[in-house]
Order: sequence, then structure tokens, then C-alpha cells
Amino acid sequence: MTRTPLIAGNWKMNLTYIEAQALLEDLVENLKEAGHKADAVEVAVLPPFVDIRTVQTVLDGSGSGIAFGGQDISEHESGAYTGEVSGTMLKALGATYAAVGHSERRQYHGETEQVTNAKVKAALANELSPILCVGEPLEERKAGKHVEYTLAQVEGGLEGLSAEEVKKVVIAYEPVWAIGTGEVATSEDAQEVCHEIRDLLATKFGDEVADAVRVLYGGSVKSSSIVDLMQQADVDGALVGGASLKADEFAKIATYNVAA
Repeated sequence: MTRTPLIAGNWKMNLTYIEAQALLEDLVENLKEAGHKADAVEVAVLPPFVDIRTVQTVLDGSGSGIAFGGQDISEHESGAYTGEVSGTMLKALGATYAAVGHSERRQYHGETEQVTNAKVKAALANELSPILCVGEPLEERKAGKHVEYTLAQVEGGLEGLSAEEVKKVVIAYEPVWAIGTGEVATSEDAQEVCHEIRDLLATKFGDEVADAVRVLYGGSVKSSSIVDLMQQADVDGALVGGASLKADEFAKIATYNVAA
């Protein structure tokens, strides 16, 4: 596989800037001790906005190669949008990524496919790679409509993008029923949907795009499950939630490929 695996940690609404500094310093040390090589597996963190300047400072001096980004991005470039953070602001801090369409944004903030699509475009306009989050709730899974539901979100998020723009997008498949619940889809479940996502990309944008786009799995990922997940042909990494708040556990996930 020519796609470089990506292990991204979504801190959600956790950690003050002081706690963020301590966690990152521990993570850098843990990764070094575990033999992590940044060119083999990319590692990224998505901290709360108020922590990003601290994250930038720690990582700039670490030599670790860890990337960072925002947990969200405004669809607007600037203006009277109280509480929002623009792509320009994230880019100025050295961010590489911006999560878009996370299920918690969709559920708690009513974000539609149109808003998600606008945020994908805002990220790309500022040379940020969107991490487009998609995935089905439990009722869709039980009804056997999980693939149909998820692919509709992929199509909505990528609407109006060129093939070259889609190449810069990361897609994170996160079944909603597995986020923060301790439940994890089997590696076969993850492969099924990630494969269907890649097939959709090939159909709409061509094989070259489908081969380039990284498709991650997210949802209660742990060091005990990452190896099986990464053995799947169409799983290119993980979007990690709670486990990314523990430096030793996150480092184990990120160095799944390092021989014991």
C-alpha cells in the first residue's frame, strides 16, 4: 500500500493548555521509545482551539513530526460569526488538518450535509486537509442500511469537488454506535464500509483518486484492536478518541507496525 497510514487523535473537549503540554511531551517521549518513524505512520492530534498555540509550540521544538489540526472549521472566511474559527486562523498556527462533519457536530449542532460540504471546501481553500467524518447510527446498522447511509454522507461532503481536491481529503468512517461506547466494529465491519467508500471514490472520481485517499476507521479504537484493523486492505489508519488522551496507549496505537 502506497498510502501512508494516519493515526489521528481527537481530544474533543478535554485538556487545558497546561494539560495539553504535559500530554504531548509524554507522547513525544513514548513514540521515541517505541521506535516510531514519522515517514512510516503519520501521527496527528486535534486539540481544542484554545490549546492549539501551545500544541504548536511544543511540536515545533520536538522534532517528532506530529501534525495537528482543528476539531472543526467555520464555513466562513471571516466576519460576524461569534464563536467560530476560520481556516485562515488555523493555517496561520501551522495546522495541517481540520475535522469536518463529526457525528457530535451533526447531532448536537444540527450540521447538515450542505454545511459539512461548505466546511470541506473552506478547509481546502486554506490548504488544510479535511478529515471528513461519516458513519451510521445503530438503527441504520440494524436495518442493514449502514453502507447506503454512509455513502450518502460521503457524496454530500464531497459535492462539487474536483478529483484533485478529493485527493487531499481524508475520510474517517466512524459508526456512531461505536463512538465512546466501548463498542468497536469488527475489523471485517470496518473493511466492508471502507471498501465501499473506496469503490464510490473510484466510480465518481477515478481509480487514481480512490488509490490516493486515506480512509480511516474511528470508534473506540484501542491498542488491542488496531493491528487487526490495519490488516484490512482499505483501512489506512484510525481516528482515535478517548485513547488519544493517554500518551502510552496512543503511542502503542501509533506504533502498531513496530515489531516487539
